[in-house]
Amino acid sequence: MSQEALEVVVGLEVHAQLLTQTKLFCACQAAFGAPPNTHVCPTCLGLPGALPMLNRRAVELAITASLLLGADVAAESRFARKNYFYPDLPKGYQISQFEQPLASGGGLEIATARGRKRARIERVHMEEDAGKNVHDGARSLVDLNRAGTPLIEIVGRPDLSSGREAADYLRALRELLVFAGVNDGNMEEGSFRCDANVSVRPRGAAELGTRVEIKNMNSFRFVERAIEYEAARQAAVLASGGRVVHETRGWDEKTETTFSMRSKETAQDYRYFSEPDLLPLVVDDGLLSSLRASLPETPAAKRARYTAALALAPSAAEVLTQHPAIASFFDASVALGAAPVALANFLLSEVLADVVTHGVRAELPLAPSSLVALLGLVAEGTLSGKQAKELYKQTRDASGPAGARAVDVVALAERLGMRQLSDRGELESVCARVVAQSPKQLAQYRAGKVGLFGYFVGQVMKETGGRANPALANELLTKLLAAPEAS
Repeated sequence: MSQEALEVVVGLEVHAQLLTQTKLFCACQAAFGAPPNTHVCPTCLGLPGALPMLNRRAVELAITASLLLGADVAAESRFARKNYFYPDLPKGYQISQFEQPLASGGGLEIATARGRKRARIERVHMEEDAGKNVHDGARSLVDLNRAGTPLIEIVGRPDLSSGREAADYLRALRELLVFAGVNDGNMEEGSFRCDANVSVRPRGAAELGTRVEIKNMNSFRFVERAIEYEAARQAAVLASGGRVVHETRGWDEKTETTFSMRSKETAQDYRYFSEPDLLPLVVDDGLLSSLRASLPETPAAKRARYTAALALAPSAAEVLTQHPAIASFFDASVALGAAPVALANFLLSEVLADVVTHGVRAELPLAPSSLVALLGLVAEGTLSGKQAKELYKQTRDASGPAGARAVDVVALAERLGMRQLSDRGELESVCARVVAQSPKQLAQYRAGKVGLFGYFVGQVMKETGGRANPALANELLTKLLAAPEAS
């Protein structure tokens, strides 16, 4: 069967670490980057007699994610032991959820190359993360700092049909969780990663093909390429008369191929049973109502508001909602009185180049009040566009690291001698002098070479050191160039 006669079916299982200070079942720090095996205790080391105690904040974040995805949160869910043996799992089992997950149903709207698409969610469940194996030549070392870190697994239905759609889905999901403060979205550190279930089937068939799972991918590019490679591999196997094996495969980013890791485990292989050391997780109506009422504005809703209510271009709204801190800065500036379109334009052209982001954190180069004051000077005609750019640099430098200090922008402009020349009489004298000093250009302009108007504007700006009010300069030059006595 040719590859053209087959269609690709993809379902993603996304693991998103929850942004808590401590682990899911103990008080150890959940921060990334500490020296190996320093954020550990008897509970996450799996020592005999150590008992788990559930982290309430992790539950709240997991419910928030479920509500944002439109999932139904169960009034009662249960934790289970998922048994398997691996060096980074000291207990010999992982505390997860199986038969009674935290939430089920829901979906995510994504923009694809073929238009909008809704990808359905099967379930959202909580579990603890495993540790991490570090391979060093012939040695393999185990770091258990990550063991016990709280995460949610978001299991998608097989609704995606290409590697590109899978990457689009992951971007939309990551964006949603980051804006909600549920996950930091840091794929390089492994706090947001996914497994992809890939199969192929005859185009239009209802029954799914044999599924292959690709494990632990942590970049959009890798996910897209791994799925496309695996789909082509399976198609080639079928075309040669072979049979696709139900297995778990890894992705080799150097060779850009998938490789067999092991036969695919089933639920029976994990020997799930209810966690005897934890009571059922009961979510009462009060907690659910409180979390529902505090749900943040989603990135998609922000973009819609920016374009409909604030008249921003869709492209500007897209950029301003790429990070929650940037969107918050924009909203705070609008609340202080900044004109939205002018603010967006200045942010995109000047400020964003100086923004440093890391996960949910961001360092912005100045305070919203400082930028609003600067744009106010432009709006009232005190500063030209060129001066505004220079004053921004001075304000940024005076604000200190991460825009820590609000700067008196008006006083700074006065101290630097930055004031736009808007006095009509004074600017008219400058324009008249420029025209008188350019008889050749004047004759050409009056002969029909109207493009030379820009030359006269440039000369006025040069004479005034860029301080001339552009609108007033244009008005005065238009009159002077048209008048016979201008020569």
